[in-house]
Amino acid sequence: MTSIDLNCDMGESFGAYRIGDDAAMMDLITSANIACGFHAGDPVVMRDTILAAKARGVSIGAHPSFMDLYGFGRRRISGERPEDIEAQLIYQIAAIQGMAAAAGWPITHVKTHGALANMAAEDAELAAVCARAIKAVDPGLVLVALPYSQAMRAAEAAGLSVACEVYADRRYDDNGMLASRQAEGAVIHDLRQSVDQVLSMVVGGRIPTIGGKQLPVEAATVCIHGDTPGAVGVARALRQALAAEGIEFAPFKKPHLQ
Repeated sequence: MTSIDLNCDMGESFGAYRIGDDAAMMDLITSANIACGFHAGDPVVMRDTILAAKARGVSIGAHPSFMDLYGFGRRRISGERPEDIEAQLIYQIAAIQGMAAAAGWPITHVKTHGALANMAAEDAELAAVCARAIKAVDPGLVLVALPYSQAMRAAEAAGLSVACEVYADRRYDDNGMLASRQAEGAVIHDLRQSVDQVLSMVVGGRIPTIGGKQLPVEAATVCIHGDTPGAVGVARALRQALAAEGIEFAPFKKPHLQ
């Protein structure tokens, strides 16, 4: 590997409320996943985030979630009809796509957020719903997904391109899934630990798990959560460490997709 994409979930402010230092982070990443209004974001935040990305040449994508503004999209929701979830996803992706088209900076990918992403990683039916929604809006969009996930399998079955994503600030279980945020140590707050984990995955091609396994991975993009305390410092440290290993930074390209 000679290049890697650095992505961040952005545009997660809402009205008068501000979450994350998007301005500083935008100078450090190569792709931005922009909230679509269901867990965070509003039309003005969406527009401003798109324009900021365009000004810096940062690739953009949709970051849709369950309809859960109060819970920031991190609460598991069950009982919804699959066709209703599909409609919600189409609505969100189309909203960002329209705003991006008006700004002259089209979206390239979709990355589901929070509980929706975690549930789709485990649930084949929900994963298929996500893939159908993306394909219905634009079959040329890339799905950003976890390795070993149902979401990756569903996207590939639907004929979508997939970018394999790894995380700088989250630990993994022995199945290659993100450890629950409720589990002790699931969120990484130590800068050195974040850097070491990313080097293991990007340079070494192995995901270190909580249980001590080393799972093979071919990462196309590394995520840094913008709302994690110290996220900007993590991004800077990652760029320095990866550059020292000869890794360059660029939005993921289809030849690099898994």
